[in-house]
Amino acid sequence: MKKKLKIAQLAPPWLAVPPKKYGGTELIVSHLTEELTKRGHNVTLFASADSKTRAKLVSSFPKALYWKGTSWHDLYGLLFHTLTCFEKAENFDIIHNHSAYLGLCFSQFTKTKVVTTYHGSLHPTIKEKGAKYKILKKFKNSYFVSISNSQRKTKDLKLNFVATVYNGIDVKKFDFNESPKKHLIWMGRITPKKGVLESIEIAKKLKLPLKIAAKIDKNWPPDVEFYEKRVKPLIDGKKIRYIGEIGGYKNKSNFLKNALALLNPIKWEEPFGLVMTEAMACGTPVIAFGRGSVPEVIKNGKTGFICKPNDINSMIRAVKKIYQMPTEKYIKMRHNCRKHVEENFTAEKMVNEYEKVYYKILKSKK
Repeated sequence: MKKKLKIAQLAPPWLAVPPKKYGGTELIVSHLTEELTKRGHNVTLFASADSKTRAKLVSSFPKALYWKGTSWHDLYGLLFHTLTCFEKAENFDIIHNHSAYLGLCFSQFTKTKVVTTYHGSLHPTIKEKGAKYKILKKFKNSYFVSISNSQRKTKDLKLNFVATVYNGIDVKKFDFNESPKKHLIWMGRITPKKGVLESIEIAKKLKLPLKIAAKIDKNWPPDVEFYEKRVKPLIDGKKIRYIGEIGGYKNKSNFLKNALALLNPIKWEEPFGLVMTEAMACGTPVIAFGRGSVPEVIKNGKTGFICKPNDINSMIRAVKKIYQMPTEKYIKMRHNCRKHVEENFTAEKMVNEYEKVYYKILKSKK
């Protein structure tokens, strides 16, 4: 039997763990922290004080920085938060860094092993060749975990990925429904790359109702402007409805399970896409552009449809396929969705894989 570990989970300081509403990284950190604690590991979570956990909670701030109006690009809060963790580094067998760049920098000044799960897309970083790229390049031999295999596919940045661990969800919290209503849905953060405009265009061309559940980042002016000028004028409150940001499993589950399909016409290399697994857990098939992790998450023709990137017409054809599908075949697809998530994207499976990563790194002589 392997020994129990002293593990630090370093979450970003912007949102509470788990998040009250939107927040994929924070949700994953919560699942990981709680399950590791349940398994007997000595886990310390570094997160804002409004977080909730059975592990030991160490906080630099009484409230998540986002709710104080702090910009995602304000490095001072992130710096202090990261320092709070690394000044206690000798107390841990391993530090799991979910906060990327500053965690990588601090990792060079401790003997404690550090592993970084990179939760974002590497492709914009590569394109920009800015400071983020330079930090990754400088510390490329650190221990990294990718959240999809597609995330690793970069032309000139070869990070030391020790494993790919897919994000997992608490499937039991999502209600399965084999008899949904007839509308489409889109869920996420309102920003151009997530495809909300494309979803509206698809719904309008098909004359089908679309419900949008989304976060508008009030601390990021470009997203606010995008919503006010590009998205809001298209919302009529009848066919195209914006219902706001959804919080809590019950509300999210009700939103997802009653839809005929989730539209996900992403315009970027999505590193994972948690909303796809959450929708499929409820039985709702996903129609998405085949970019980033999409081919790894969706089983084309069985749990939804993978469409040609940036091809609206291919998504329209996929929606028609679902609407015209015989009832028995459609119900089978919904059951396939649930089974696919239960077999591949559970929190338990995710934690199993991370435990393997921890022990593997601790055995390494590097």
